[in-house]
Amino acid sequence: MKVAVLKETFAGESRVALIPANVTHLTKAGLEVQVERGAGHAAGFADAEYETKGATVVDQRDSLFDADILLQVRALGANLEAGQADVAAMRQGHIVVGMCDPLGEPAAIQTLANQGVSLCALEMIPRITRAQSMDILSSMATIAGYRAVLMAALELPKMFPMLMTAAGTLTAARVFVIGGGVAGLQAIATARRLGGVVQAYDVRPAVREQVESLGAKFVELNLATDTAEDKGGYAKALGEEFYQKQREFMAEIAADSDVVISTAAIPGRQSPLLITAEAVQGMSPGSVVVDLAAERGGNCELSQPDQRVVEHGVVILGPTNLPAEVAFHASQMYSNNVTKFLLNMVHEGNVELNLEDEIVRDTLVAHAGDVTSPRIRELLDLPELPAETPTATETGDEAATDQPSEG
Repeated sequence: MKVAVLKETFAGESRVALIPANVTHLTKAGLEVQVERGAGHAAGFADAEYETKGATVVDQRDSLFDADILLQVRALGANLEAGQADVAAMRQGHIVVGMCDPLGEPAAIQTLANQGVSLCALEMIPRITRAQSMDILSSMATIAGYRAVLMAALELPKMFPMLMTAAGTLTAARVFVIGGGVAGLQAIATARRLGGVVQAYDVRPAVREQVESLGAKFVELNLATDTAEDKGGYAKALGEEFYQKQREFMAEIAADSDVVISTAAIPGRQSPLLITAEAVQGMSPGSVVVDLAAERGGNCELSQPDQRVVEHGVVILGPTNLPAEVAFHASQMYSNNVTKFLLNMVHEGNVELNLEDEIVRDTLVAHAGDVTSPRIRELLDLPELPAETPTATETGDEAATDQPSEG
């Protein structure tokens, strides 16, 4: 079977779905790899490196659609405008693997389903031990948390570490991290390495130990949070009364902080408002807010996606694609995730969509001309699929007619 690596068309996207080092793993498994010319250039991977590892570099994008499997960083849902150009070239039997914002843009899943595409949404990788090496959300959040601290350090008119000099003592920057997921933990670790004094908060008390192990103080808000975590380990939405009390606490802590890094995002949902305009007004001039949830409304009331806003002397940043700013390592991590995901499905040189495999079943959001994810069908107001447990697999252009179980 042929695997094609497409050059990204989303504005500013510099990552590539597969790096040269992973080509060898796929070819050893019996797959043939084709790469669009220049696909890895922005991330620091030359065409010649792909050829050295056994891939074929292709000049014409259209010819890549002769492949059986299409690898992208951003498939249609995560690339709504430029991604439309590829839809017509996709055919029944294509397996598309990439990020596609399935819970945020379910209509795009329907569009690809109508083309007969089997779409594997990597955001839907289940949080189970066997799938840890495939977890692209954790990989990209690691990059985002690291980069967010560097952005804040560049904007802050202070140095992060405490320094005792002949000219006097410089006090350490005070950093407040909201969210103890992967991005938050990486932000804590990075801020600590730079010498900042870090506090952190999460609605899930269970992350306290992780926060403190990195040298940060876990902030206790004394609010009922017994049901703040879903079965997948992600923070989930809570009631407005809870958020109102939470915002009051946030304002107090933010007022005493030089940097606030907010990472509280809920997949497919509006980001909870945590830092109000009034809270920003209470911060010291020169302080910095980096809102990693800006793409879905933001945790900070004043943040704007991909904009630098200054209010009351406070700099508010709302980056939406920080991994693309560290494209080499972000591509390396993403490529490793994708390679493990593909190899999990390869048998004797063919990729088989075994719908009895939890990893395949959860990520396969479109298949055999239909939207197959129960969660996405609900978002699209589609009726439930028959509660069948399929045993068939799909190899290449041979489309199975069974649908995934509703269970």
